[in-house]
Amino acid sequence: MPRVKVALPDSFSFATEIPVRITDLNYGGHLGNDALLGLLHEARVHFLRSLGLENDYDPVTKLGLIMVDVAVEYKAEAFHGDVLRVQMAATDANKYGFDVVYHVHNQAGKEVARAKTGMLCFDYNIRKLRLLPEELAAQIQ
Repeated sequence: MPRVKVALPDSFSFATEIPVRITDLNYGGHLGNDALLGLLHEARVHFLRSLGLENDYDPVTKLGLIMVDVAVEYKAEAFHGDVLRVQMAATDANKYGFDVVYHVHNQAGKEVARAKTGMLCFDYNIRKLRLLPEELAAQIQ
């Protein structure tokens, strides 16, 4: 089976730092794969706020984003007490959404992971895709 490969963009438009908590560890004593997805979600919320979105879901309008796929390429272990620097960029914008690419390093600069999530605009009122709003499209391009 071929390995997953996450292509990185030439540059990243945003970065945030997130600590690895004790509850993020698995039985092997390192950051669990499920916990990494949670940390990437937290990082994505920071990224979206930098673009002017309060969150990826508005409970008043019930409009938001929905993650339709994820790919993770693990590079090294991370441990309790590590502070992960997550660099992010929006890529591959289309009429309904975009991808978010993540490049994760620990505080020593060691690469921990690469990831990509496919994000589509979604109307939770009617449970259907909606067009990428022009103002968001302008922010991510």
